[in-house]
Amino acid sequence: MELNSIKDAFDRVTKKQKLSSSKIQEVIDQISKEIEKALDKIQSANGPDSVLDHRSVLSELHTSLRNVAPVSQLEGPQKELNVALTKYVKILERSFNPDISKAYRNIDFDIHTLNQIIASHFYHQGLFDIGDYFISDAKEPEAAAVMKSSFLEMYQILEAMRNQDLGPALNWAATVSDKLTQNGSDLLLKLHSMQFLKILQSGSRDEALQYARTHLAPFASSHMDEIQKLMVCILWIGKLDQSPHHALISPSNWDRLAGELKREFCNLLGQSYNSPLSVTVAAGIQGLPPLLKFMNVMAGKKQEWQTMTQLPVPVELDREFQFHSIFVCPVSKEQSTEDNPPMLMSCGHVLCKQSIAKMSKNSTKMFKCPYCPFDIDAAQCRQLYF
Repeated sequence: MELNSIKDAFDRVTKKQKLSSSKIQEVIDQISKEIEKALDKIQSANGPDSVLDHRSVLSELHTSLRNVAPVSQLEGPQKELNVALTKYVKILERSFNPDISKAYRNIDFDIHTLNQIIASHFYHQGLFDIGDYFISDAKEPEAAAVMKSSFLEMYQILEAMRNQDLGPALNWAATVSDKLTQNGSDLLLKLHSMQFLKILQSGSRDEALQYARTHLAPFASSHMDEIQKLMVCILWIGKLDQSPHHALISPSNWDRLAGELKREFCNLLGQSYNSPLSVTVAAGIQGLPPLLKFMNVMAGKKQEWQTMTQLPVPVELDREFQFHSIFVCPVSKEQSTEDNPPMLMSCGHVLCKQSIAKMSKNSTKMFKCPYCPFDIDAAQCRQLYF
């Protein structure tokens, strides 16, 4: 990958810089040592009976420093560092081409939808004032009310959790408990468990037991192990940090719980945990370098680029950007699309629709599967849905 070559070049520069710095310090130590020796001679010769000539000491110092030859010693490492820096700058310039407009395509956007995506991003990030200004400037007031109110409630809950106040979170989770259960989430139990531990940390054993009977007992049939650990903590009241389950009171648990609440809240809103705009930008950053390389090759064929229906070069994205299964036809080596879906043949192998059409002469004749000796009738092929 491109980033690997950049990292390797950076590591080389770092190594050369450390060597150069080490050599400089070594030369400074040598010079300092010679100067200190000269000073010692001068100080020892300040007595009334001394006949040492200060000029001879300075002359010896001059000779010693000339033998140290600081410029000669530093010239080599510094030259190597300069060469590595020059190469690194060239790699950066080659990898991060500032003219990203080369990969631009003229596409008609639905401005209303685009405005909603941008506004949703601001509200998704908790930037409500900026979102309001954007909505007002874009004249999209109808897009604001629902998005803002939903995310505003979420951030109010998260802000309370940052202050270790679980009240708003528990109220929200209780109102949507049925939906959380349908999604297989045990968020409500985790919130009650955290509240139980908070009561224990305040030193109130009776209040903690009453809270457990009221709010934790309903989960006993399906989460007995978790509840048993919480009950053990009662025996360690006042010294929970020494209990066998001291990890339960780790401050990091609050951050994890807040992250899980945000994920479940967004899920119930029909929104992704990360804003679609931020995901799109992050994926675009990864996909841009190969596209720019391609456009350098296609410099004189911009019209072809504008009319292409799919990417002409493979773009590798990290797994975090892979949201659905991808099928690549083993014959044409092309990725399936809505117009060219994967088709299951009677032998059990899969090809894309266009490949089957070519091999069967548009379903006018039988053809052999490229992976086994079966004769295939195109009319019996069935579309696969991943």
